[in-house]
Amino acid sequence: METTPFRDYQAGTQPPYDAPDYGSTHKRHPQEGLVRLPHTITETSGPLFSVAQFPPIADLSVVNGKAALGERIIVHGRITDEDGRPVPHTIVEIWQANASGRYHHPADQHDAPTDPNFHGEGRVYTDSEGWYRFTSIKPGAYPWRNHHNAWRPNHIHFSFFGPGFAQRLVTQMYFPGDPLLDLDPIFLSIPNQASRNRLVCKLDMTVTEPEWALGYRWDVVLRGRAATPVEGAPS
Repeated sequence: METTPFRDYQAGTQPPYDAPDYGSTHKRHPQEGLVRLPHTITETSGPLFSVAQFPPIADLSVVNGKAALGERIIVHGRITDEDGRPVPHTIVEIWQANASGRYHHPADQHDAPTDPNFHGEGRVYTDSEGWYRFTSIKPGAYPWRNHHNAWRPNHIHFSFFGPGFAQRLVTQMYFPGDPLLDLDPIFLSIPNQASRNRLVCKLDMTVTEPEWALGYRWDVVLRGRAATPVEGAPS
């Protein structure tokens, strides 16, 4: 099997392990030097996910036939590698807060309404050309106690596995024009502005459905110099 050497990230394109303004990183980041481990065949060529084992959940906006509250959206995009080649038939995992900014999880107890018709989790697969698509509800902002009066911007969490586990990317997608982006320590932990902007989706009227849902496009690059920023990656 042909392999491609890993291309180092360019300085400033990824967040540091310890971001001073992002409080949770102080105790979570590695305290010792990293140990380089050679990748095995499993890490470079797997895991493989089957639709039979993990069926798609492509419409997060409906639970048991009942519509969730909030602004319905369609999100689509293309996943490629650092050389622009599509990443086909890979799993995309999605999780997010509801329209009021609350997660469907017992640990989230902040004072915002729950929605029994929105669980905020889904998964889809890319097609042969690397395209993915799902329907959801635009998530709300929520407080997170990182600092005084701290609020997270509207965002959706993603996990992309790529063709191998060593390429897995866990990150967040933000929405254009959100004023909280300029105040968010997580978003701002990425030093390079162009790299930060790769986390912001774009309004896409080609997939917007009249009188039903706005469409957004968010493309993702796995690995290398043009890689989409990852949560907690080294700078």
